[in-house]
Amino acid sequence: MNRNKTKKIVVLATGGTIAGLAADSDQPQNYKAAQVDVTQLLDGVVPTGLHVLTEQVAQVDSKNMSFAVWQSLLGRVAHWVAQDEVQGVVITHGTDTLEETAYFLQTVLQPNKPVAITCAMLPANAPESDGPANLKQALSWVQLRGSVGVSVVCAGQVHAGHAVQKSHSHQRNPFTSQAHVRHPDSLQIPTVAQVLSCTHWPHVALVFNHVEADGRLVRTLMAHDAPDGWVVAGTGNGTLHHDLQAALLEAQEQGAHVLRASRCAWGGVQSRDADVLPHAGLLTAVQARVALLLDLIARRS
Repeated sequence: MNRNKTKKIVVLATGGTIAGLAADSDQPQNYKAAQVDVTQLLDGVVPTGLHVLTEQVAQVDSKNMSFAVWQSLLGRVAHWVAQDEVQGVVITHGTDTLEETAYFLQTVLQPNKPVAITCAMLPANAPESDGPANLKQALSWVQLRGSVGVSVVCAGQVHAGHAVQKSHSHQRNPFTSQAHVRHPDSLQIPTVAQVLSCTHWPHVALVFNHVEADGRLVRTLMAHDAPDGWVVAGTGNGTLHHDLQAALLEAQEQGAHVLRASRCAWGGVQSRDADVLPHAGLLTAVQARVALLLDLIARRS
């Protein structure tokens, strides 16, 4: 007997467009996310003979993703990948913040089994909904011999969870990914236990460089509700307007951690002799924010 046929696949649902419904199926862009539960999503999708377990971890539009849901999801993924009889885990998720969740899970958990995050760009009741096909592909991916780690499976493509980004607002395959992306060596990674026990998450703010980017926002927040950290999406190679840079240096002197990324979709930031603030390498600004959040959690312990 093929040993893989006796293995279990776990599907953890969190909501998103894949679980959304449109009031008028002919106008699928007008829909409400997170309406269909996980058992309905899998109806007609699971191949005969595959043993699938399901959990509804959350039911949210991913634009409203929260640290609390991240903790619940991390806990359940960690639980299931530790079970000998589980071959892999599939997560259904909205596309809007999927790249942040994928980076979070891969960085903290670094699972030695496959964890596939999948999604949809059209709601479940749209005539050409892409959700069922993406789910089938994700279920197949986690059964492949040699598959490990968190991946994003969508529209026939597979992206590494720590390297994926949403690059298009509405096409069926909205994701791209870069090669050689890595968590910055200077930033610590907390254990699963540290993340699960975190009751007060760090406050990391995100700010962009642009024409006439002054430091007022940074200085105002530091004076009234000081973040624990700042990620700045710089222009080009992480460059900053002189006043914004001055304000971030002031924030750093006040104890805030500052990390530069690039607002460009590709290429990240390369080190230069003139650097005065640390950078996040190839990480996008939102990935850098997750990385800094995790670093600050690890430093508390």
